[in-house]
Amino acid sequence: MSDLSAGTSAAKPTVLFVCVHNAGRSQMAAGYLTALSGGRVEVLSAGSEPKDQINPVAIEAMAEDGIDIAHNVPKILTTEAVKDSDVVITMGCGDACPIFPGKRYEDWELADPAGQGIESVRPIRDDIKARIEKLLAEILPVTA
Repeated sequence: MSDLSAGTSAAKPTVLFVCVHNAGRSQMAAGYLTALSGGRVEVLSAGSEPKDQINPVAIEAMAEDGIDIAHNVPKILTTEAVKDSDVVITMGCGDACPIFPGKRYEDWELADPAGQGIESVRPIRDDIKARIEKLLAEILPVTA
């Protein structure tokens, strides 16, 4: 059992998703975690070099699964966001992510959906969803 599930029921774990542009993978992951956690997790996403808009194919792929990320905006990664998070999940941003002791860090090796068509983005989306479901099982206590 992780430290996250040992806290009080009022404490919400915070998860930060980071990729370089904060326009595809991290936005899809944040969309899934927000939807699947039912508000029981605080969800953040950011990029080390954010684009000015979300990848339209990522928006389309998520819409196919009933999740709307069209109004999200890429954000710059800040030290505060990392400090405020219990779990930091990077997706190819490498050394750009600051490291703080006591945090749970994961690096998800995922193909970059930038410049890809919907047929290539769907498997990335499905991989992200499966990882989010596994993460939820690990960080949220089972409710009776």
